[in-house]
Amino acid sequence: MSTVSIENVRKVYGGDSDIVAVDDISFEIADGEFLTIVGPSGSGKSTLLRMIAGLEDITEGTIRIGDRVVNGVQPQDRDVAMVFQNYALYPHMTARKNMSYGLQLTTDLPEDEINQRVMDAAEMMGVTDQLDKHPGNLSGGQQQRIATGRAIVREPSVFLFDEPLSNLDAKLRLHMRTELQQLQDTLGTTTVYVTHDQEEAMTMSDRIAVVDGGELQQIGTPEEIYNEPRNLFVGDFVGNPPMNQFEVRLSGTSLVADGFSYDLSERVLEHIKQYADGVDEFVLGIRPENITLTDSDEPNAVRAFLDVREPVGSDNYLHFDIEGEECWVRVPGDVKPDTNQELSLAFDEERLHLFRQSDGINILAQEEPPLEATAGQNS
Repeated sequence: MSTVSIENVRKVYGGDSDIVAVDDISFEIADGEFLTIVGPSGSGKSTLLRMIAGLEDITEGTIRIGDRVVNGVQPQDRDVAMVFQNYALYPHMTARKNMSYGLQLTTDLPEDEINQRVMDAAEMMGVTDQLDKHPGNLSGGQQQRIATGRAIVREPSVFLFDEPLSNLDAKLRLHMRTELQQLQDTLGTTTVYVTHDQEEAMTMSDRIAVVDGGELQQIGTPEEIYNEPRNLFVGDFVGNPPMNQFEVRLSGTSLVADGFSYDLSERVLEHIKQYADGVDEFVLGIRPENITLTDSDEPNAVRAFLDVREPVGSDNYLHFDIEGEECWVRVPGDVKPDTNQELSLAFDEERLHLFRQSDGINILAQEEPPLEATAGQNS
């Protein structure tokens, strides 16, 4: 096992106009940690993973695996094993041969040890009865287990996963998520996992690195990313239903939007004075589960029109209209208000987020001095 250090890494694709895919990203992955890199399509997350693997050259910066700088090291010599989105199995080889082929090519291990590693990995992945089949005769889930088993037999210092579950159906994806977590807990191997699926990132990771536009937006535990988004992009990207957002202006002691006015406590006002840098225009963010139905005469009650109620098992998602702005509220499944009526909502002040409109920074996220970085810079 090893640490992985990303130091001021940059990737630029040349041509008529340079395309910056990864821009000055730095962070460290601890020995045995499961870190997920998450972001939308085109954010640079897979490019970053491929640079760790050695499949992409580094334009600037340094990548270390353990104490060794690997910038110029060939992929097969980096002591990493990668699992791809499309499984990358040889169709003319049996599952057993697919799992053993890499070891036969890159090591001088005796055949009996290779066979034992294959059997151990196959047992771990639950595919011992599939080893003599070809990939074309295996289901998607079985192919993914074979591909993961092929990585396990390498006994690498680092596992790299590039959206490995995206081709599976929803039920199998959920099952494989659990299997991969159990695998990582058992082996304790440092793991870097790339996905665009925020749910995968939130449920599987020790920490999450959120990237967008080739830049690191925030890195932290799933709880930190969800509850303390550093900027508007992170707050909007993570969460389903998404975080509600309202453009507001600070007027006296209140935040004023088109459809409501919200009086702030002295504590929050003091925080705004300290961290707002003199601006008075913000985006007020609040997650659906931090809004409750309330009486119209309660302080700070927000009047809203209920358009749609969506039952989702144990919860109901309520879609409100507040003077043309949509607002999602998440309530228990036994709360079933009738639609096409006006109701009152209460925003939990302890769970408010206030993003500066100028740069997207969440000034309520930290009690520490505000970051100099903007939403598009490394955090």
